[in-house]
Amino acid sequence: MGIRYSARLRAFFPYFPGVCGLSGRIFKSTAVVGISTLISRITGLARDIVYSAMIPVGLLDAFLVAFKIPNFLRRLFAEGSFSQSFVPVVSEYKVKRPHDEVRELVDGAAGTLGTIVFLVSIVGVIAAPLIILAFAPGWHDEPAKFSLAVDMLRWTFPYLFFVSLTALFSGVLNSYGRFVVPAITQVIMNVVMIAFAVWIAPHTDDPGVTLAVGVFVSGVLQLAFQLPAVIKLKLFRLPRWRPAAEGVRRIGRLMLPGIFGSSVAQISLLLDTQIASFLITGSIAWLYLADRIMEFPLGVFSIALATVILPGLSRHHAEASADHFSNTLDWALRLVVVLVSPATVAMLVFSGPLTATIFGYGEFRPHDTVMASYALMAYSWGLLGFSLVKVLAPGYFARQDTRTPVRIGLIALGVNMFMNVAIVLPAKHFGFPYPHVLLATSTCTSAAVNTLLLWRGLVKQGVYRPRVGWGPLLARILFANAVMAVLLVWLGGDLQGWLDLKPLPRAGRLALCIVAGAAAYFAALFLSGARMRHVRNAGGA
Repeated sequence: MGIRYSARLRAFFPYFPGVCGLSGRIFKSTAVVGISTLISRITGLARDIVYSAMIPVGLLDAFLVAFKIPNFLRRLFAEGSFSQSFVPVVSEYKVKRPHDEVRELVDGAAGTLGTIVFLVSIVGVIAAPLIILAFAPGWHDEPAKFSLAVDMLRWTFPYLFFVSLTALFSGVLNSYGRFVVPAITQVIMNVVMIAFAVWIAPHTDDPGVTLAVGVFVSGVLQLAFQLPAVIKLKLFRLPRWRPAAEGVRRIGRLMLPGIFGSSVAQISLLLDTQIASFLITGSIAWLYLADRIMEFPLGVFSIALATVILPGLSRHHAEASADHFSNTLDWALRLVVVLVSPATVAMLVFSGPLTATIFGYGEFRPHDTVMASYALMAYSWGLLGFSLVKVLAPGYFARQDTRTPVRIGLIALGVNMFMNVAIVLPAKHFGFPYPHVLLATSTCTSAAVNTLLLWRGLVKQGVYRPRVGWGPLLARILFANAVMAVLLVWLGGDLQGWLDLKPLPRAGRLALCIVAGAAAYFAALFLSGARMRHVRNAGGA
């Protein structure tokens, strides 16, 4: 059975060295996480379709700002610096220490993090007017929108507490190879928000605040869903305030550079939102919905792959296995380039049909569809950069080096902020009709800078040693993407033709185009000469 599985894996991914060993295990775990995340992303896309169809753009702007704020802080306290510091330490404890010490580490981390984010949540609820003023100063002259956003934030801010603990338990489960439960946890939020948007909010006097209540409810349910899986591993008893414990202190020391870097990241995101609040109504929604399309492949594959390789890289570092560490990174990078680059090209040349089919209904008018499609084109080329960052950053975090990626992140964020101030604001002042597109472009430029510097740092340190075969692989990928792009441009036709279709025929046409594009891409790869001998050449065997 193992031989037949290996043969199939080699046949399907002919470029990747060692695919039946370490890479095969990574691929299998990534596939599991990817499929689970795919379910989450599909329900998330359904949630956003409901938002665009049922919520007027002005109200959606206010809700998205109120929801973005706890999400920004979640990246600061949980999914950002904390997860990147927590997982390597837990993985080291798992390899070198008894089970009871791992459990004590989890109890101490949960109690310490939980106390901190609980206090932050209380401050957020009390200071909601000041926070909304900081994030959306352009609404100061729109009292109704400002007041609505404040009321929403007082319900969405406590979500930070629940989702931070959820992220902690996700890190524990991932470290023990339990990837499915964390991957599908997001489904709970999506289902809850769809229920609130479709069946609850429309029947209340204040639908916007009702949606915010849905965010709070979803946070409670997400945490409750993960707790049993952690308890089953006997890794959690009661959270304890233990900031002085050795493992918790080490996590804290690793977090400090990450918190600083994430704080700068939040300042950059704050600046993005501030600038968008001065643009025409709908800009925040257009950017958000375009970003959601881009994040679909990012979440299904790139984030799934990064989630899988971080515990493995941490283990290789703890075992001082430099070759396995480098080979894992190399294989992951090849996988990203092969599978993410066609998604990048497709979003660039097929943005209109994608946006029209996914969001072009109900309250989301044709003008909104066009503006969101422009934003998607601007975001498209950043997908590859964001994906490569997701894979390269664990190369540092797994070695418990949080300072270097933070320093690199500061440089990239400086580029983003400079472009926002020096290009976007002047463009808006001089009447450029699509300034929101420039916001997306500056974000993608920042990701490209981040990718280049992370890669260069790993190579310079000797941590990552690219294996042979990259040149022929990139040439074949470029050719295959060109073939696919020509086909999609021809199949796309005029945007109005898509808007004239009913929802079901529109979805059917999109599905056929996607299948045709994917078939053209992989056929072109094969016709360009991809064969088993390239596996041997790439692997050096």
